[in-house]
Parts: sequence; C-alpha cells; structure tokens
Amino acid sequence: MIYIIAILIGISLGLIGGGGSILTVPALVYVQGIEPVTATAYSLFTVGATALVGSFDYARKGLLDYKTAIIFGIPSIISVFLTRKLLIPIMPDPVFSLSGFAVKKSLFIMVLFALLMVAASVSMIRGTKEAEVLREKKYNFPLIFLEGMLVGMLTGLVGAGGGFLIIPALVLLAGLPMKEAVGTSLLIIGAKSLIGFLGDVGHREMDWSFLGLFTLFAIAGIFIGSNLSKRIPGDKLKPAFGWFVLSMGVYIILKELIQ
Repeated sequence: MIYIIAILIGISLGLIGGGGSILTVPALVYVQGIEPVTATAYSLFTVGATALVGSFDYARKGLLDYKTAIIFGIPSIISVFLTRKLLIPIMPDPVFSLSGFAVKKSLFIMVLFALLMVAASVSMIRGTKEAEVLREKKYNFPLIFLEGMLVGMLTGLVGAGGGFLIIPALVLLAGLPMKEAVGTSLLIIGAKSLIGFLGDVGHREMDWSFLGLFTLFAIAGIFIGSNLSKRIPGDKLKPAFGWFVLSMGVYIILKELIQ
C-alpha cells in the first residue's frame, strides 16, 4: 500500500506540479506508522528528489526560468535549512499548554500540516487563472524574498513542498506563464527540500533502504503523471484533487484532536 501511494505522489507532481507532500506525510504517519517529525524529513527527501527529476522534463521543453528560481529559491533554501537544522531540534515537547492540555510536538506538526492541506485545497479548488496576454517579467524583489522565506519555513516545519504557494507567487510576483511557473516551482521544491533534508542528517535515525525504495516508486510515478498530463487537462484535475485534499485535511484535524 505504501509503495502504491508513493506512485500516486509522483503522479500528482507530474500532473499538476504539486500536491506530492500533501499525500506523503499522512501516508508515512498513518499507513507506515512513522513518527511525524521523521515523516516530515522523509517527505523532504522523497518530494525533493521527485520534483527535481520532474523539473528536467520542463527544462528540456524550455519551460523553466532559472533566474526566477534563483531569486525565489535562495531565501527559501536558507529558511528551510535553518528550520530543520536549528528550530526543529530545539522545539520543546510539549510545544505549549492550552487550558491544562499539553500540545505535543507530533500533534502540533500534524494539525499544522492539516491546516496547510486545507489552505492548499482552497488554492487548488479555486485555481490560479493566467492572464491571456503575456506580461513582461517584472520582479517584486521584497515580496519574492518574504514569500521565499515563508515557504521555506513551512517546508521545514511540516515537510511540504509548498507548490500551492510557490506557483501563484511566480505568476503574480514574477509574471511567469503558468506552465513555466510549474516547471520553475518543481526546481525550487526539489532544491530546497533536499537541502532542508540535509539539516536532518545526524539528528535522527533514517531507514535508508525504505526511503530509497519509496522515493524510486515516487519518481516512477512522476513519469506516469507527465505522460498523463498530455491527455488530462490539469485545470480540470486540480479542483478534484483539491476536494480530496480538503477532506483529508479535515479528517486529520478531527483524528488528531479527538483521539
């Protein structure tokens, strides 16, 4: 089951340029029984490697803006690495207490991740409309920097690639066409996720054989997704996936808070 899910993770990245990490962390926690903090580390490696492989196809088609990737990617990479290397290890457990109820680190991460899923689902259901007239590429450097730092921190905390935040930012703040924004987003996700994962090395035990096999299945999935994307329009698939993500987010919140 976990390897079938890994293939689905790759397919989602190949079809819509995001959504992989939305499936990865819940699958690792609830199907494989991996502790949430470790699951976010595994997610960084799997989603990072898969997205990086997926970006090669976009680069081959000329749908990748390297300048934008560098401008957005540098603050994001710095933020995710520092979050995994410095913030996660010193985060107290429990994180805080509320009316006598101790919020453990695992609960905090899963609920935060579920809230991120709900936010992502809204973005997917509503969609990001691209202007019909091609705009000149103009960079809003302060906002791009702040968005990059924010996405990097969220990636570090919950192991999510943040494609649903990156793609609209690249369209609105850098003026990229949608397909170019998707390709550039995959490169950014790949780079920052893998570098963020390096912040975990040495902090926790890794099952490298499982992680390697899980990632290989996800990479196989992205090739399937890329081929399917030629037949299935992403603007129709993304809202349906968004409703699925919304239901999963609500399920995780209820499961974690009621147990």
